Amino acid sequence: MKKEEPGKFPYTRGLYKNMYNSRLWTMRQYAGFTSAEESNERFKYLLDNGVMGLSVAFDLPTQIGYDSDHDMAEGEVGKVGVPISTLNNIETLFKGIPLDKVSTSMTINSTAGILLAFYIVNAENKGIPFAKLKGTIQNDVLKEFAARGTYIYPPKPSIKLVTDILEFCDQNLPNWNPISISGYHIREAGSTAEQELAFTLANGIAYMEAAIAKGLDPNKLGQRISFFFNAHNGFIEEIAKFRAARKMWAIIMKKRFKAINEKAMMCRFHTQTGGSTLTSEQPSNNIIRTTIQAMSAVLGGTQSLHTNGFDEALSLPSDDSAKLALRTQQIIAHETNIPNYPDPFGGSYLIEEMTNNFIENSFKIIDEIDEIGGALEAIENGWIENQISKSAYEYQKGIDDNSNIIIGVNQFIDESSESEHTFQINTKSVDEQIDSLHLYKKNRSKIDFNEKLNMLKKTAASNENIMPAILECVKNQCTLGEISDTLREVFGNHE
Repeated sequence: MKKEEPGKFPYTRGLYKNMYNSRLWTMRQYAGFTSAEESNERFKYLLDNGVMGLSVAFDLPTQIGYDSDHDMAEGEVGKVGVPISTLNNIETLFKGIPLDKVSTSMTINSTAGILLAFYIVNAENKGIPFAKLKGTIQNDVLKEFAARGTYIYPPKPSIKLVTDILEFCDQNLPNWNPISISGYHIREAGSTAEQELAFTLANGIAYMEAAIAKGLDPNKLGQRISFFFNAHNGFIEEIAKFRAARKMWAIIMKKRFKAINEKAMMCRFHTQTGGSTLTSEQPSNNIIRTTIQAMSAVLGGTQSLHTNGFDEALSLPSDDSAKLALRTQQIIAHETNIPNYPDPFGGSYLIEEMTNNFIENSFKIIDEIDEIGGALEAIENGWIENQISKSAYEYQKGIDDNSNIIIGVNQFIDESSESEHTFQINTKSVDEQIDSLHLYKKNRSKIDFNEKLNMLKKTAASNENIMPAILECVKNQCTLGEISDTLREVFGNHE
């Protein structure tokens, strides 16, 4: 049997021949909280400490299409991310940050087109051409229905929005990744590693099929698609999982979609350490967990990495814990010599056997999904959600009966509590966000923004690409909530 090499199809051993010897993975730290001003300060703090790319967390109202002053947003503004309702908010968020030099990742799905439009118009107002914008928008709504819950519209119109963004970026943003297909949240919801792989790649198949039906070329689009995986507990297993993901996607692109462009067969992915593995008990233990998980991601060949703060089971990460999480990546990069060796575990009997087992078992699950009618059908009838729920139940049962040992939770329990300073939301900043939004709405031209919303409504009801209409709304001071509500009128709400 011919020995596989890094940089060659099917890329099991890495996407590039020299891997990190040529270029380190991008070190990102997910951040966003309270207000655009305070999140901007955190971004600058992280950049000053060596972060190589920004990763934006948005609050829950922003994720599900409500302005900060909406009744549904009460009590949630700024809690789990930055609140963005207007173009002014995005301008403040990126104030003093060179958007033509920094790569920005945005974890946003149902309102992905609106946030992308805010970002584009902000850059345009600064004289930055589309071609210089670099980054990724998650834009993966299918996993929201199965694993996370921040959906707005039913699955079919949601897919239409996804493919409109894919088409728009294909034509206008040559250096932007228009989708990051996420297994991270599937694993956080309780799936097994095999299910994480299978459900993520099945969603990728569904997006690719929808894009091809829209007329997009898999050879061109394939090289712009990226993935997002979870670095969970199970050091050896996770390394094998990452290797399997690359091989599986390469096979899918070549055999199912007849891709001939080698770059279109590459499974490029970002990794985040496992948030669900963090414990509020003995939170300092999370430093060790995160370090081991980060090493599995690097040994597995990730292109980008976020390391969780050790205090995230208690609150949003503090400045100090965010910096320590970044230092964890920097120490792995510069003090361990691991980056000197592409796929250093490749050839190990255990790693190769485990990689092959992941591939075989995950493809079996994809075959089941195909028999159901594809990922969209498997999501709409609840099959994928039920599979995840069963796995989550089994995992929790293992913790409860001590067959899965979690240090500080069910073994080696220490009754004395660690004294931890936890991050607190600034309620004054939240009030200022809402007050400024009221002022924004009061001072704009009512005729202009209503006219653009009516145009958006007509476009949404047609087969036209929706992104140009969203951009016009943003340029004419429409808010995120108003744009989302207009689309709700056309598409409805998913129940």
